[in-house]
Amino acid sequence: MARSIWSGVITFGMVSIPVKLYPATQDKDVSFHQLHEPDHSRIRYKKFCAAEDEEVPPEEIVRAYEVSKDQYVQITEEDLEQLPLPARHTIELSAFVKSSEIDPIYYEKSYYLEPEETGLKPYALLMRVLGKKDVVGVATIAIRNKESLCALRPLESTLMLETLYYPDEIRERDLDLPSSSVNERELTVAGTLVDALQEKFDPDKYHDRYREALLELIASKTQGREVVVPEAAADGGAPVTDLMAALRASIEAAKGRKPAETPKTAKPTAAKPAAKTSRSRKKAA
Repeated sequence: MARSIWSGVITFGMVSIPVKLYPATQDKDVSFHQLHEPDHSRIRYKKFCAAEDEEVPPEEIVRAYEVSKDQYVQITEEDLEQLPLPARHTIELSAFVKSSEIDPIYYEKSYYLEPEETGLKPYALLMRVLGKKDVVGVATIAIRNKESLCALRPLESTLMLETLYYPDEIRERDLDLPSSSVNERELTVAGTLVDALQEKFDPDKYHDRYREALLELIASKTQGREVVVPEAAADGGAPVTDLMAALRASIEAAKGRKPAETPKTAKPTAAKPAAKTSRSRKKAA
């Protein structure tokens, strides 16, 4: 597992649970470098002072906040350490809410919470009670000089911590959508299509096809092989002129994708003839 990025305690009433925090996700995007085309040398960015027009070494660079045009307030590491953040080493569960009450738009990033040996029992207790009550614990946590709203939820045998966006970090919906209505017949047929495509979520069946194709392209260029571009699929973005016809065609296509179900009742097998006893064999003789 990756190195922990935070350690502290979860406070649950008067109960304290010492824990460590680990990232639960990782970015696997393919990254590129910029090169100078004539000689393929790396393009590097240097930090220059605008007033002196010269490169600045890292030890001469400080952090500052622009309060007005060309007016800055310098902020040091000591200033950040002295900020009154109770959540710097404590996750205080202040409320419990139903998970369905938190819209997915608020979720930011996921982390694993690992208990210290002395906190195993209260950790298990909190995880079990959250699952039994079907709720998540709401708290705050300070990670890397930023205090975030967070939610604690059970996942199998682990407590997960999800950082949440604050309400003022969610952009207002300013879309100008035209009004449209659907009738019950269209709603029923669309429901049939949803039923035909419904299945248990299996994340292993999904792959980043763009990343796989990009890595194959890179491998082909590295080995000097010809890059074969597959034919483009048929355009699926054409406007729908007959909604009901499109829904019915989609239902038929969905039915063809699903494997045939095996019958639940097994075929009856023929009874085996009883073995002859020694007395019946003698009588036959």
